[in-house]
Amino acid sequence: MLKLSKRLQGIADYVSPGSKIADIGSDHAMLPVYLLQIDKCPAAIAGELNAGPYEAAKKQGADAGLSNRLTVRQGDGLQVLQPGEADTVTIAGMGGSLMSEILEAGHAAGKLEGVKELVLQPNVGEEIVREWLLEHGWYLEAESILEEDGKIYEIMHAVRISEADIRNANLYEGEFLPAVLPNETKIKLLKKMGPHLLRNPKPVLYKKWRHELNKLERICDQLAGSDLAESAHKQALFRAEIKAVEEVLQCLPMAKP
Repeated sequence: MLKLSKRLQGIADYVSPGSKIADIGSDHAMLPVYLLQIDKCPAAIAGELNAGPYEAAKKQGADAGLSNRLTVRQGDGLQVLQPGEADTVTIAGMGGSLMSEILEAGHAAGKLEGVKELVLQPNVGEEIVREWLLEHGWYLEAESILEEDGKIYEIMHAVRISEADIRNANLYEGEFLPAVLPNETKIKLLKKMGPHLLRNPKPVLYKKWRHELNKLERICDQLAGSDLAESAHKQALFRAEIKAVEEVLQCLPMAKP
């Protein structure tokens, strides 16, 4: 029985029991093998673009005696999937921009037909993924944030439901955020920081955004040394973002580390 990392376990926990899973960018196929071993999923597809990880995924399935339930395919993103083959798609360990491109290409090609849930773990650019989900009528049902080996990860669980538009409107309604912030800024911050994460804040969320603010402060210090008008404009935008995030962090009901 495989033992997953804290990050992969967080992804596995969101997968609905009994669902057929397609893990895109599966690397060594640890996630689908684990889900098959605990019988949470009856069958799984592992997709991998590069030859090395593709072969490693095949070996992982064979070593676990699961070759009859795990299909390993080499290909680009969701192109390894046929419409209707999977109930759940998981994508993890890449940037939000690339993840959104994979989802968009798969959506355009009909590869998400029949898929009922997405479990996504972008390493950066989480707001890009949330934006894609919103634009394509997926409801962000839950999200979590965790720290492992000095890195902080966010995991998103999105579902396809008929009332997605109504529930998304409620989810991205920012009345609980500081009243001094304009509505447009509130929506932007909800996409950037996570609507569920902000409603149920954990100390690790505060830790992440203190780190992000420190990075923005360093960028502003660098821009301050330039005489270019463009640099001054960028600095002003970053300063406004820092101030808005600070407003949100100050209002979060949690013990700050």
